[in-house]
Amino acid sequence: MPAPSRQGSVVLDIGAGTGALVIHATRAQDALEIHVSPVGLPDQRTHAAVRPRHLPGRTLYAAVITPLPAGRYTVWNQDDTAHGTTTVTDGHVSDYAWA
Repeated sequence: MPAPSRQGSVVLDIGAGTGALVIHATRAQDALEIHVSPVGLPDQRTHAAVRPRHLPGRTLYAAVITPLPAGRYTVWNQDDTAHGTTTVTDGHVSDYAWA
């Protein structure tokens, strides 16, 4: 399992048609692989693991997926059903709540 991230240790590759997606989770989802795909293209998935993100005074759990082309995305459950959808905006960080 990868080591936890610390403040300033994640580089986001955004802009020129791409954005980033932060999927907020809980400690119970630590190490969970979360998959996303463009809406309507379920075979074009990418994924990231939920990891602890240590910040001053607190620890958050999240998966960070970057870069992603701007557009609508399906977020997938482990049983291959859709958890929900979200929009990634060009040059921005989009948030999605897993819980």
